[in-house]
Amino acid sequence: MKAVAVSKFKDIPVVMDLPKPAVRPGTVLVKVAAAGMNPFDWKMIDGIMDDGKTKHQFPLIMGVDGAGTVEEVGEGVTRFKAGDKIYGQFIHSPIGEGSYAEYAIVPEKSGITKAPTSLSAVEAAAVPTAGMTAQQLLDKLDLQEGNTLLINGATGGVGSFAVQLAAAQGLQVIATVSDEAGAERMKKLGAAITVNYKKAPLTEQVKEQFPGGLDGLIDLVSKTDGFEANLDLLKPGGTAFTTQFVAEENALKDRNIRGGNFETQGSAASLDTLTLAIDRGALTIPVENKIKLEDVPAAIVLSRQAKGKGKTVIVI
Repeated sequence: MKAVAVSKFKDIPVVMDLPKPAVRPGTVLVKVAAAGMNPFDWKMIDGIMDDGKTKHQFPLIMGVDGAGTVEEVGEGVTRFKAGDKIYGQFIHSPIGEGSYAEYAIVPEKSGITKAPTSLSAVEAAAVPTAGMTAQQLLDKLDLQEGNTLLINGATGGVGSFAVQLAAAQGLQVIATVSDEAGAERMKKLGAAITVNYKKAPLTEQVKEQFPGGLDGLIDLVSKTDGFEANLDLLKPGGTAFTTQFVAEENALKDRNIRGGNFETQGSAASLDTLTLAIDRGALTIPVENKIKLEDVPAAIVLSRQAKGKGKTVIVI
């Protein structure tokens, strides 16, 4: 089978011809139809999980998010049967049996579940990590209807889900954009206000419109200095989360702001909640780019440079 993999950490990913995996007890063999790309995927090949505790194997096949059809089930599997359409996070131990491949082995107990009936496999593959991250961020923020929320990095995968879910909760969403096309898309997804950070400093524009401060911040892109500057946009007692792991406890405490660094906890239950929202038509799936396995190395370069726009899905 064809798969995008590396032979060692920090290697350049390439398309390889690898053996089709054999099903093991407690796992399902998935014929992968599509894989969603996330920055974590290239951080993984950089060695982010090379901590001496997490097993991994080479060639290390990339990819966390995927969607496809169960081709075979291993001994003891009860949740799925051959022919089921599934989606979710394929990541498990050993690291290296990812979704950037024509076939993948996934433990039944990992973060996979039945795919939404209303979505294509390509759309489903865009959902898991980005959708669960957005959903869990909003749960942690615990804002009330009518509260103001700034989403910095709104036009990306997580941001696009967060804008929709926040608007559905009755929050006043301020979304950052870099051009008019992005502003139009964010408005369609439910943003009340868009701020083009290329026209003037973000903090300057937001303070002008909201001199009394905001209730919440989701920052998906800033480094330490940028995140701390954005904290000054919040009211005392506000809440701020970053997915970039740049929050410093004292910086929040000094401003009487709760929150901090955020990490997604993937689970089948969390996905099932998203599935319900999707199948009742409450979410638009933000697939911006469809590529092939052969295009993945170039797409990773763009992602590393933060030049990728919207959600990219690999059609397999």
